[in-house]
Amino acid sequence: MSVQTTLNKLLASFPAFPEKRAGFLLLIDPDKYDEPTLLKLVEDATAFGATAILIGGSTMISNRLDEYIRHIKSVSPLPVIIFPGSVVQVSREADAILYLSLVSGRNPEYLIGHHVIAAPLIQQLELEPISTAYLLIESGRKTAVEFMSNSSPIPRHKPEIAAAHALAAEYLGMKLVYLEAGSGADYSVPEEMISMVSKTISVPLIVGGGLRTPDEVNRKVIAGANFIVVGNAFEHRHDKIYLQEMIAATSLSRKIEQVSR
Repeated sequence: MSVQTTLNKLLASFPAFPEKRAGFLLLIDPDKYDEPTLLKLVEDATAFGATAILIGGSTMISNRLDEYIRHIKSVSPLPVIIFPGSVVQVSREADAILYLSLVSGRNPEYLIGHHVIAAPLIQQLELEPISTAYLLIESGRKTAVEFMSNSSPIPRHKPEIAAAHALAAEYLGMKLVYLEAGSGADYSVPEEMISMVSKTISVPLIVGGGLRTPDEVNRKVIAGANFIVVGNAFEHRHDKIYLQEMIAATSLSRKIEQVSR
């Protein structure tokens, strides 16, 4: 795959998706699924209009990442993008990797340190890096990513701080901005913050963490999110119609076709 192909696929409909539709990124932590359930989830998400598959986790311990990605790609044509929780989460089987810099924190290891270690391996594997500004947002509890990165989130009532960080990241050349409440968050990223950040930057905005209902997803899209990430919700609710409704909620029209269970 040529450099930037996966990024171009993600950006093909930015900034105006049809009917103000945002992209839907299905996040999979291989540790949380048996393989048949994982592949069925991917198949259904593909059929319902997901944009891409993110794979990874803060504490992923599976040593079968290559194998999982091969199996996912055997049932879906969607791009598979690594969402790394550590420098060991790389695979030549993936189409790309989110090259995350935790710009909301002040821990140098997650701003640049781990990137220096991972860069030669990413180059060797010919894995496409997608430069992404990663901003942790206060979500009501200490999340795994906050604990593992030893960094403080941006206060949820301070949208101007998030907007300034996002703008600085864009000026530094990053291609995406990701507002993250964290897996299993009590509260998702506030719409006020999404709106201010989206109006401040000109690169696509990803929003994830704590999204559990179609209404909540839809509100984030209305506020200005260009991509929605959902993962944890599907680990606890294996429901085909629920999955369809969550993906359909990325459209303002929310025209949900009935699907038999």
